[in-house]
Amino acid sequence: MAAAPVWSVDPRTGKQREQVAVEATAQEVDAAVRAADEAREALTDRTVRAAFLRSAADELEAARDRLVEAADAETALGPVRLTGELARTCYQLRAFAGIVEEGAFLDVVVDHPDDTATPPVPDLRRYKIPLGVVAVYSASNFPFAFSVAGGDTASALAAGCPVVVKAHPDHPALSELVAKVIRRAAARQGVPDGVLGLVHGFDAGIELIRHPMVAAAGFTGSVRGGRALFDEAAARPVPIPFHGELGSLNPVLVTEAAATERGEAIGAGLAGSMTLGVGQFCVKPGLVLAPASAAGDALLKSLTDAVSDTDPGVLLDHRMRDNFLAGVTERAQLPDVATPVTAGAGGEHTVSAGFLTVPAERLTREGAYDLLLEECFGPVTVVARYTDEAEVRAVLSRLPGNLTATVHLSSEEAAGEGRGAELLRELTPLAGRVLVNGWPTGVAVAPAQHHGGPYPATTSTSTSVGGTAIERWLRPVVYQGAPEALLPPELKDDNPLGLPRRFNGRLER
Repeated sequence: MAAAPVWSVDPRTGKQREQVAVEATAQEVDAAVRAADEAREALTDRTVRAAFLRSAADELEAARDRLVEAADAETALGPVRLTGELARTCYQLRAFAGIVEEGAFLDVVVDHPDDTATPPVPDLRRYKIPLGVVAVYSASNFPFAFSVAGGDTASALAAGCPVVVKAHPDHPALSELVAKVIRRAAARQGVPDGVLGLVHGFDAGIELIRHPMVAAAGFTGSVRGGRALFDEAAARPVPIPFHGELGSLNPVLVTEAAATERGEAIGAGLAGSMTLGVGQFCVKPGLVLAPASAAGDALLKSLTDAVSDTDPGVLLDHRMRDNFLAGVTERAQLPDVATPVTAGAGGEHTVSAGFLTVPAERLTREGAYDLLLEECFGPVTVVARYTDEAEVRAVLSRLPGNLTATVHLSSEEAAGEGRGAELLRELTPLAGRVLVNGWPTGVAVAPAQHHGGPYPATTSTSTSVGGTAIERWLRPVVYQGAPEALLPPELKDDNPLGLPRRFNGRLER
């Protein structure tokens, strides 16, 4: 039977645009993985890796207009948003090139023998090596930054791991274009084309995670899809690390004092954050704890005005649109749930933003209202009105793991008066990034960034954004008693590569 064709689809109309490829067979997945494995040797030189990453950024920038046009045709995210996302992607590639050149990620530690220690210490030399071929599963909502040339791919290549990408069905034509650009950059540095493989199709994604030569995987997507792949990775004869970003509610807590001090500004800020990108950001605030008071009413009035003025938008595909409409309807039908601004169909292919309110007490125990503690992908949020601190603590105690958690404090609370520090401690177990007086949408690519969190936000404790994302694709190895002549240059006493390291307990830079 012939493989199914892969079509580019316009989300603004739901119509097919062009046939891009065909779904990969098991044999084609195998060929892509084997080609990637054969390219590993070309990535052993850190100088080559850094040059490859910079060339990839240069080539992406050179093809910007064509790439943005293709991305907009398949995602409807708009040229302004997509141009910014492509710039972020290029910055990320160059940032990893710098990390590769610096070499601190190798975590080199050298300990000479010490017979006076208890027990005696032999000659030990430790560093980190690449795992091997990495499978990357592209995201729908970030066609550049979390896709073929995104953070998972960039960090894996920086670690010295070739990549096979499973393209997202929402932007297959763009995926093909980006893959060609990255391979062109590889050729400029003498790196084989196989260093970046690309496959299409649901079955191909399953074959990829099962392939015995795949050493690790990165995923950004739904809880259902991510959990299925996570289970496949664990069920292999040789299980592999699976770094999945699955789903996040991103709770926001507004104190009574903060609502009193600047409730209108908080309401307007919430509207901007929850509708940004038509509510399709993984860090969209999906649950807000706000006081059931006059100050809370002012916040809701501001939120109502701002959301009501938001234009309808196009979601990434019609399946997501259908799920959004069904999810909003199901939530709105719960008793005591109100819809000050009703989210729903804005037109035949668009959706309108809205929000729901519910007494916080309804969320303090198990039952039908648990639905409100699940992510609803799209421009909607739930505002839970609390009457006292006990309700706040009860709701927080029932929340799943998240990418982010936010607290809005008054000026005095932020200065250390009141419960500000205590609330920060209560939010910390819930998320990988805790914000004060800000909004979670917008994930800076910076050395200190952490984009991950307790399950189901992610399946590991690692980050997919920032320099430490490279650690996911490395494993430590130590040599004991190895003669100097046999050691890799990274572990030799004279440090010929000039690497940062810890040498006999002393940090050398």
